[in-house]
Amino acid sequence: MNTVKTTKRALRRFLLERQALLHPPEDRPASAEALSRRVLDMIRHLECVQIDPVSAVRPNQHLTLAARIGGYEPGILNELLRGGELFEYIANAACVIPMEDYPVFEPTRLLMKRKLQPYIDQIRPVAEQVLKRLEDEGPLPAKSFDSDQRVHGYWDNVNAKTKATSHALNLMMDAAQIRIVGREGNQRLFAVTGRSVPAELLRQAESIGRAEALEAMLQKYFRAYRVFEPGDPRLGWQRLSAKERREAIERRLLAGEIAKVEVEGLNKPYYMLASDRDRLAAQEDAAGKETEGTVRFLPPLDNLLWSRSRLEDLFGFEYRWEIYTPAVKRKYGYYAMPILAGDRLIGRMDPRLDAKQGHLTVQLLQIDPEVDYADGLRESVHRALESFARAHGADTVSIALSVIG
Repeated sequence: MNTVKTTKRALRRFLLERQALLHPPEDRPASAEALSRRVLDMIRHLECVQIDPVSAVRPNQHLTLAARIGGYEPGILNELLRGGELFEYIANAACVIPMEDYPVFEPTRLLMKRKLQPYIDQIRPVAEQVLKRLEDEGPLPAKSFDSDQRVHGYWDNVNAKTKATSHALNLMMDAAQIRIVGREGNQRLFAVTGRSVPAELLRQAESIGRAEALEAMLQKYFRAYRVFEPGDPRLGWQRLSAKERREAIERRLLAGEIAKVEVEGLNKPYYMLASDRDRLAAQEDAAGKETEGTVRFLPPLDNLLWSRSRLEDLFGFEYRWEIYTPAVKRKYGYYAMPILAGDRLIGRMDPRLDAKQGHLTVQLLQIDPEVDYADGLRESVHRALESFARAHGADTVSIALSVIG
């Protein structure tokens, strides 16, 4: 049987190493070009990075990359989008993805086109007008389009509040008729897909077979998660049923492509790529050596946090993003970011950046009760907070409330 036996600590260290979170980030490279290459290489390594517009400090995609790359600058991501090195589409959710993977997502695009076409047809004159302008003048930001007509958009509950042009842009973007090619501040820049994706990749997308594309997407998922389980409803990013997920794992297990991982102290198995067994073994040898290590703050949609059950199983850490929780019911805060110290998650911090004043306020710094928050670790956390503040444009930092234990 293709089974690996290991410990929680070895498996979580393996996971952190593959997520580029186990060792300190390399220093900022000497040139802007080298830094841009490093960012692109990191996104390729992670397979994709989730996008989210919420910006208590900076949006999720920038915080995710900054946690791994010394000297990261948000403008680099925009340059890579404009340069055609990345595209934005649905993977784990809305993500930035290396452009070479464009053909693999053709089944998702076709599914979304079929699903959304009736809604596009409802506002066809507006959609055609938007598309014509993008063909003639693009790329254009959303603010270039205006309409007195209000429709029910994605986020309207009762009343129709969304501009028809904005809804058309969102629908056609999800249907892959247009795509985001950059940003101007908070404004997305849109362009026609057929004119902004390299012709060779468009040809590959048209010719790729469905089975080939879905298999490539499943393999991409495996590489992104590294430690996975058939219970994940996002397995393969394909809307598979529970039965299909179990069968997909079983087939690859029998073929020797993946290995079953039995973890000491857990009553359920995880799975990993068979090619990763040596990397796990290396962490088993090193697991008793390092204790604290680098302190980092992870955004709520960081790649490491995609599986909350995996966090609880391997790190003993319970995390819920409370952004949609009423303020009076929040325990840790609107934008609570898990604190990673070496190979442990030790607590959370809820930051707010005042860019005009150049000041970062930590609304709540919370350390879990079982953590020995001795002087060395305390100093490491405070130094990391100062570094985090500087990295995101703040000269000063203060902590409004600390809860230790």
